[in-house]
Amino acid sequence: MSASAPTAAAPLPYKLIATDLDGTLLRPDETISVRTRQALAAATAAGAAHIVVTGRSVPWTRHILEALDYHGLAVCGQGGQVYHAGEQRLLTSVTLDRQLAGLALSKIEAEVGPLFLAASRDGLDGQVLVGPGYRVQEGPLPNVLMDDPGELWAAPLNKVYLQHPTLDDDALAHAARQVAGDLVGVTMAGPGVVELLPLGLTKATGLSLAARRLGITAKETVAFGDMPNDIPMFAWAAHGVAMANAHDELKAVADEVTASHEDDGIAVVLERVYGL
Repeated sequence: MSASAPTAAAPLPYKLIATDLDGTLLRPDETISVRTRQALAAATAAGAAHIVVTGRSVPWTRHILEALDYHGLAVCGQGGQVYHAGEQRLLTSVTLDRQLAGLALSKIEAEVGPLFLAASRDGLDGQVLVGPGYRVQEGPLPNVLMDDPGELWAAPLNKVYLQHPTLDDDALAHAARQVAGDLVGVTMAGPGVVELLPLGLTKATGLSLAARRLGITAKETVAFGDMPNDIPMFAWAAHGVAMANAHDELKAVADEVTASHEDDGIAVVLERVYGL
């Protein structure tokens, strides 16, 4: 009697898992739960790839990747930077046209009044410059106070951050798009984080480039996020999962809503989908 043929391995439900960081993979204290770590490790051991896709620029992301023992590709800077964590080098980097950004700021301030500004400089060690009045979120992320407004434009940038003394984030982002959306991209990435980006740049831009390097397509991708800046990534991926704590705009376009970033929402989905 002949031996039976080995059973073929079941195909992976998704070959690529794309996760935002803040409000998604990270808990409020910037840690990742044991359960979520184990779920990601099991899915990648089964053959899936994991790509971090974050609005943070590389200097604000590297310590998270190191804590994850992450050696693959990461998409940073709202899609403007594709970073190889293992080799510690930038594979792509898109910078903001400073002349267009200056014109956009002028138009926005003419509409809503003076803004508080910060900016992220390009490169592996690009500093985040913070101007007077800009409210920096508490935490370990380094930044440099900027006394001279001219410093903002002194070196290549990947984004400019906006805050307004009275308008909330949604109202500020809407006003900025209305008057300057033909010059720059405008996105909201978190509480108090409205950003000006190169026109047309989104997380989907960087994710598609990174996925292409891995030979993986959009229809083989599941994406997790929590803010409106994740909307293009959800549009690109086959399946978009919003966290319970997500902004309503993202929940409206998500394929499903999972538990919050404090309650292992990523692990809940991965365990179900990959049979972990």
